[in-house]
Amino acid sequence: MEESKTQNDVVASEFEKNQKRYQEIIATLAHKDGWRPKDPVIEYGGHWWLQPLLEGLLHAQSFFKARPNDFFVCSYPKTGTTWLKALTFAIANRSKFDDSTNPLLKRNPHEFVPYIEIDFPFFPTVDVLKDERNTLFSTHIPYHLLPESILSSNCKMVYIWRDPKDTFVSMWTFAHKERSLQGDLIGLEEAFDKYCQGLSVYGPYLDHVLGYWKAYEANPDQILFLKYETMRGDPLPYVKTLAEFMGYGFTKEEEEEGVVEKVVKLCSFENLKNLEANKGEKDREDRPAVFANSAYFRKGKVGDWQNYLTPEMVARIDGLMEDKFKGTSFLSSTI
Repeated sequence: MEESKTQNDVVASEFEKNQKRYQEIIATLAHKDGWRPKDPVIEYGGHWWLQPLLEGLLHAQSFFKARPNDFFVCSYPKTGTTWLKALTFAIANRSKFDDSTNPLLKRNPHEFVPYIEIDFPFFPTVDVLKDERNTLFSTHIPYHLLPESILSSNCKMVYIWRDPKDTFVSMWTFAHKERSLQGDLIGLEEAFDKYCQGLSVYGPYLDHVLGYWKAYEANPDQILFLKYETMRGDPLPYVKTLAEFMGYGFTKEEEEEGVVEKVVKLCSFENLKNLEANKGEKDREDRPAVFANSAYFRKGKVGDWQNYLTPEMVARIDGLMEDKFKGTSFLSSTI
């Protein structure tokens, strides 16, 4: 453990040592108005970033070293990330805990599956990064910008996508819960217009999905592709598929004993939302955060966009989706 601590201290100083260089690179890139007055989005690699996330990406690209048995939860923000983190953690660690001792009952899922562009650069001494037995990581980084070590070590990854209309509404309502000093959030219509132009954090969203879709088609043994709406409708078979893909398949005995159902129930939106750890203004235990734990559990419903978007907005985004995936098998797939 002492060696691990030393390694992480080196990483911490490594980021501080390189941060000025990252900032100098970022200063040369295109900046546009974002969703808050003092929070411009910055173009890098065909996607738009907030400055800290771009610093974190540049650091991860240089210093994150993936191992072949690492597993990555990949997603665009607000597409089911928290749920998928809970599921992967519960699946991989189910033999270590019983129904009353699982850490998910006491802490937020984000504490157990660290972001390589947030936790790794900015909070390298959190417990989960110091624990060399941990093989679960997460990222919102577009596929073609992932650190080379992830792509070259053939790590497995799961990608979840969600209807772009619900993704936008979830992002916009989530942004209201941020403890931000960057000024008030812009209105729904303006944010929607920017989202459609790709001017949202990690955007354009549809390019993000398409990048992982092409990677999945090229290598389905390495990437599992999931759809949020389909999983919400009937999680059981997808949780079994996910466990199998991760190398933690459920045994016949476990299935007979209802272990799969227990994992589904433990990680369900309703259960996680109602845990004491995820209520009110409770914060994660391991590091400072700009969102309270409860911010990650709003509705999780399919079709909530109908309460926010006009028919014109719906037509615009559906048209963008048709155009983006034209000529691919994406729209006709069952995923």
